[in-house]
Amino acid sequence: MNDPSRVDDDRGCLLLVLAVPLVLLTLIAAYFCWTALGIRPSGPWDDDAYAGIVLSCVLTIGAAAAAVAVWALPPVRRVMRWWWVGPALLLGVVAAVRWATGA
Repeated sequence: MNDPSRVDDDRGCLLLVLAVPLVLLTLIAAYFCWTALGIRPSGPWDDDAYAGIVLSCVLTIGAAAAAVAVWALPPVRRVMRWWWVGPALLLGVVAAVRWATGA
């Protein structure tokens, strides 16, 4: 009936469970990156718009870093390939460039 030497492979279910926080963090990063790219200051005097850009960039980088930290855990890396964290890394880089340019 059941062979005790055979190990059931439950990577599909584990992948689904581990993908949820990673996808949610990537969606959060995408939203704040979209916000950072959508804010247009009215002029050099518009400090509130510049503060909004900085805040959106910081939140994007924070969510992307959290996604990378989740993926960097050894049990997660065994199940999920590197491309799962690729979009979050890309969003973090876009936010860092937006923050650096500031315009």
